[in-house]
Amino acid sequence: MRLLLVEDDDHVAAALSAILTRHGFAVTHARNGEEALRAVLPTDDPGRMPFGVILLDLGLPDQDGYQVCGKLRKLTSTPVIMVTARSDVRSRIHGLNLGADDYVVKPYDTGELLARIHAVSRRRSGSGDGEDTGSHPVVGAPAEPLRLGAVVIELPTRRVSVDGTAVPLTRKEFDLLALLAQRPGVVFRREQIISEVWRTSWEGTGRTLEVHVASLRAKLRMPALIETVRGVGYRLVAPAAPPTAG
Repeated sequence: MRLLLVEDDDHVAAALSAILTRHGFAVTHARNGEEALRAVLPTDDPGRMPFGVILLDLGLPDQDGYQVCGKLRKLTSTPVIMVTARSDVRSRIHGLNLGADDYVVKPYDTGELLARIHAVSRRRSGSGDGEDTGSHPVVGAPAEPLRLGAVVIELPTRRVSVDGTAVPLTRKEFDLLALLAQRPGVVFRREQIISEVWRTSWEGTGRTLEVHVASLRAKLRMPALIETVRGVGYRLVAPAAPPTAG
């Protein structure tokens, strides 16, 4: 697999490249955002394989890493793993909303990084073209929209609205919401959600699940809609129907 490593520190890049090479990756090193963007542009070389994963450090000298992530997502569907020292949930949500597929917080264990690289590449392989546009219909979805109070979920078209206003969701956010919404009140175990939405059993994805739940609550502006069942998982709490007149 070809891997694009975006890292401005040459010493860090050299050490990490050596490890990745030993594990079978062909590493291309970009020292700043501009080099990273040039590296993913189409080429006339028919023999050059596309990148399988991009490791993006956020502390770049020429551009903010978040800006680079947004630009990369417009140029390629290659999975992006952010490498950052920012561990707060808000920063992670921001990165995911810009199109990142995962993140690793410094300092990280090399084994964890390798596992995350393999996890995002498996998820991309299992999802066809890897695009995160949210435009693909849900196979076998009922034609009638799911209505949960002010929330309307149209499964075939993958559209969500609250009080008639469209709410843009990433593909994984929609898949997570749709899974919970099709069985309101039922508790889904974390392992089950990760298996069905992320198509992996790797337990490290659990933190990513928490960030996606937090992002959904914020975007829908209904923090009580998705309830955390401590030690088990999550369930969707259907809003109470308004009282009927008379």
